This record gives sequence, C-alpha cells and structure tokens, in this order.
Amino acid sequence: MSRETRRPAPAGGQRPPGFGPGGPGMFGMPGQKPKNFKGTFRRLVGYLRPFRFKLLAVFATAIISTVFSILSPKIMGKATDKLFEGMMQKIQGVPGASIDFQGIWVIILYLAGLYVISSLFSYIQQYLMAGVAQKTVYNLRNEVNEKLAKLPLKFYDSRTNGEILSRVVNDVDNISNTLQQSLTQLITSIVTLVGAIVMMLSISPLLTLILVLTLPLSFVVIRMIASRSQKHFKAQQTHLGELNGHVEEMYTGHAIVKAFGRERHSIERFDDVNDKLYEASWRAQFVSGIIMPLMNLIGNIGYVLICVVGGVLVVRRSISVGDIQAFIQYSKQFTMPIAQTANIANIIQSTIASAERVFELLDEPEETPEAASPVKLETPKGDVEFRGVRFGYKEDAPLIEDMNIRVKSGQTVAIVGPTGAGKTTLINLLMRFYELNGGSITVDGVDITRLSRGHLRSLFGMVLQDTWLFNGTIRDNIAYGRAGATDAEVVEAAVAAHADHFIRTLPDGYDTVLNEEASNISQGQKQLLTIARAILADPPILILDEATSSVDTRTEILIQQAMNRLMKGRTSFVIAHRLSTIRDADLILVMNKGTVIEQGTHAELLARGGFYAELYHSQFSGGAQVSAV
Repeated sequence: MSRETRRPAPAGGQRPPGFGPGGPGMFGMPGQKPKNFKGTFRRLVGYLRPFRFKLLAVFATAIISTVFSILSPKIMGKATDKLFEGMMQKIQGVPGASIDFQGIWVIILYLAGLYVISSLFSYIQQYLMAGVAQKTVYNLRNEVNEKLAKLPLKFYDSRTNGEILSRVVNDVDNISNTLQQSLTQLITSIVTLVGAIVMMLSISPLLTLILVLTLPLSFVVIRMIASRSQKHFKAQQTHLGELNGHVEEMYTGHAIVKAFGRERHSIERFDDVNDKLYEASWRAQFVSGIIMPLMNLIGNIGYVLICVVGGVLVVRRSISVGDIQAFIQYSKQFTMPIAQTANIANIIQSTIASAERVFELLDEPEETPEAASPVKLETPKGDVEFRGVRFGYKEDAPLIEDMNIRVKSGQTVAIVGPTGAGKTTLINLLMRFYELNGGSITVDGVDITRLSRGHLRSLFGMVLQDTWLFNGTIRDNIAYGRAGATDAEVVEAAVAAHADHFIRTLPDGYDTVLNEEASNISQGQKQLLTIARAILADPPILILDEATSSVDTRTEILIQQAMNRLMKGRTSFVIAHRLSTIRDADLILVMNKGTVIEQGTHAELLARGGFYAELYHSQFSGGAQVSAV
C-alpha cells in the first residue's frame, strides 16, 4: 500500500492529577459527552473484571490510607490543647504549672506513625492500581491492534490517518490515565469528604452548619465562571487544531510553498491563526484563573466565621482551641474533595467518550472469515480467471458487472483505460482487499476465497504507482521483499532493477538511512528500490501499477529490460497509462466504466480501430512519437 499523508492527531496526552481536559482544577472545558454512558461504562468495567481482587485491595488500601490521614488533625488538636493549657496555667500563675512536652512528644510520635502508615498504604494502592491500569490498557491495545489487522481495506479508505490514530493512541491513553489517576482520586475524595463531615460533626455541629452554608455561594461562583470559560476553552482547542494542521501542511509542502512564492501568505495565515489561538487561550486561562481567588475569598470568609464563632465557643468552654485548629484543617479537607470530585466526574465523562470511540472501532465489521480448511498451492503456476465478477464500493452503485477474464500462466496482461475505469480496483479484487458482490476469481483453478489471505498475497509481488518506503537503511527496505534474504541477494536484486549504481554513489551506500518520508532520495530512485524489492520477492505473479511513471525515459528503458527478464515465465498484470510500456504484452485488457470493453494484442486492438486505438492515437499522434513507441 502507498504511504499515506500523516495528519496531526488531536491535541491530547497525559495530564497531571487534578487537571481537566481544558485547564486546571474543575474549570477546564468539558470533554466530549458519550452517547451511551451506561452501556460503555459496563463494557469498560468488563475489562477490569479479571483484576477484581486487586481492585478490592486498591479500594481497601485507599480507604485505610485516607482514614489515617483524616484522624491526624484531631490528634494534632490534642497536642495544641496540651500546649495551650500549659501556657494558660503559667499565665494564670498556677503553682507548678508547666507544658507537658512529654505528652506532646508522644502525640507527635503517634502522628508520625499515622503519616507513615498512611503513606505506606497509599504506596501499595498506587502500586496495585498501576499494575491493574497498565495491564488493562495493554490488553485493550492488543485487542485494538488485532482488530486493525482484521479490518477490510474499505475501513481505511473511508477514514483519515488522524482519526484512526486518535482512537488508537489518544483515546486509549485517556483511558489509561483515568484508570491510573482519577479512579483512585475519586475513591480518596469520597472517603475524605465523608470522613471530614463525620469528624467536623463530632467536633461541633454548629461550625459544620456555618461551613456548609458557604457552599451554595461557591457553587454559584463556579457555575458562573465555568460557563464563561467553556466557550473560550472550546475556541482554544479549535484554533490549536487549525494551527497544527496549517504547520503540518506547510512543513510537508515547503518545497511547493517556496516554488510558488507563497511564503508571505503562509506566514500571514500562521500569524492570523496564532493570534486567534493566543486570544482564546488568554481569555480561557484568565477567566478560569479568576475562580481560585474567588474560591479563596469565599473560603476565607468561612474561616473567619468559624474563627469568630469558634472563639466564642472557646470562651464559653464549649470547645477547645485544639478542636478549632482541627476543624479548620477539616474544613480544608472538606472543600478540596468537592472540587476534585467535580473535576473527576468531568474527566470520567470524557474517558467514557474515549472508550466509546475505541469500542466503535472494535465493533467495526471485519473481513470475511477465512475458509475453515484453507487450500495451499504447493507449486503455483499463475493461471488466473475472472468468472462473472460483479463489484461495487456501494451496493447501489455497481462498478464492475459480469467481468470475464482468463489469463494463462506466464502471460503478461496489460490493463489500460481512462482514470476511474476500474484498473486498480481489478487488482484489489485479485488480492482480495475487497470482497466480490458476485462471481468468482480463481488462481490455478482454486477460488481465492478457499485460500488464506496470507498465502494468496504471498503469491503476488507488487510495485505500486505510489512508492512505500519506511524509515531505515536502503538494504532493509529492499530486504523487506523476502524474509531471510542475504546481502548478496539484496545487491543482486538492486543490480537487476538498475538501482545498484545510484545506491553506491550515496555516502553510505546500502547502509544509507532513508528518513520518514524517504525525501532524501528522488522519486525515481524510490521507484527503483520498490522494483528491487519486488525482484527479491521472486513471486509467481507480478502486479505493476504504473511502475515506471516516475522515471526518465532512459531509466524506463533499463527498467523495462529488467522487467522483461523478471516477468519471463511469470503471470504479470501491468497497469499503465503510457501505452509504450505495454506494446509487447500477450494480452491487453481495455477497461472503461468498470467493464472490459476490448481485449487482444497491441496489433489486434490497433487494427480494430476501437477505444484502444483512440487512446493510442491521442497519446502518439505525432510521427516522431509513434516511431519512439
């Protein structure tokens, strides 16, 4: 398959704990909402079921760790009481009054023990959850990868690389981050919230009521500011995607930009989008940033009220100073989980939406199952026959109807016709990239549906119009044609494809590393390497799709000579618009609108004066050109 254009995936990736999709805290832009929250949630939980005992241990350790941390302020209050009582007795001149430092040290040691135990259980919780999360996502990634290998070619034809990569990478990472961080945070937040309320009520129901009365004001402020910041975060994401797309286009097409002198236009476009992104980002961060000072203000008002009322209660000896200190700490523990829980709920909603997108991919219809007992051609000859083949990319729009072709072993079959005639489609059907709507295709008399796809495709060697080379050495790219090929065989294939000379002129020869787009060699040189790869594969059937379209005339002649040697004794299908390359073909199939309208040799078709002759004369109307053919 040809190398497809790479598109930038949607912005995403890992986020630190407590951060939402759009910004800090609970005030970022909400993520995409799932269509079926309950169904997707249940399905995602199914992936966690094998680890239910570990998850129970995670929940238990999270609860224990949080409970120990909740007890700490109350115990610290006891130390404050001892210190306060000793100081007050000294001020009042009580005989023998002193501060009970020994008792304070016992409390401090007790506190230290609590913190150590809490930290230990927190570590165990994180360790277990890391294993559960990563193993779950590992299984999910494997399932997605296996699914991608089973999907038909039409799935990839109907979707962009960016969309598929977004589901495979960004959405799976989103699930991973939530399982690793947000799930345990949610447990901790709920336990902390309940524990803080219980401890505050045990200290003073009146102070607890005062604190609770400040919450509605907090929610009003959050709602007002969050609603204003959401539109700015949405605009930020939109402009960020637009900017990424523009940069990617300008980078991959920089030669075209320079060739047409469009640098200024490109820069102006970048500046325009960048300014919009700056404006949206600035407004989003500024508006969402207001929330923390306002929350602090409301919180401080609550603290003032607690201190005033608490002071009155201390004077009346209804409550101790240590209890006031503990209550203030609990009030902080009370407000933080509320914000965290709201943020986590938003993140979970976004995660379920990501899971839904992954499950949609997993639910895509797969290729037609292989035959129960596939046939294997031990000594393939290369006889190919199309019998009453019908096919259309859409059921209601047939492209090929009742196609009948018979190709004998060793024949060279050329397929010609205008753009959109169905030439490449015919090859896709032969390779079983698409399933027929009717009829059958046989190789050596065996229906291709009775062969495994892997075995069927191993019978073919392909050189496509669009070259596909990967990041690696030239040697590795040629050796890709056959597993276990020796260096000598690689060089022999390169010599046969007339690629050896230009390879040896490169600084590192066969060890020259091609970059990601193989842009450090010319288009013609790329084509020569793919031809060498096909030669190395040594298949019984060859498919050449415009194999010489990117080389000069002299190189084309050399390649044609190499191809003639390679095709000798093999069945070869050659797709070409340049009729000069297929004059010696044993059979020429002329296609138009998905149908073979003419077939015969070059001389027979010219003599017939039909569609082929018309194509021929449109290309070679000049005498000099005709003689060149």
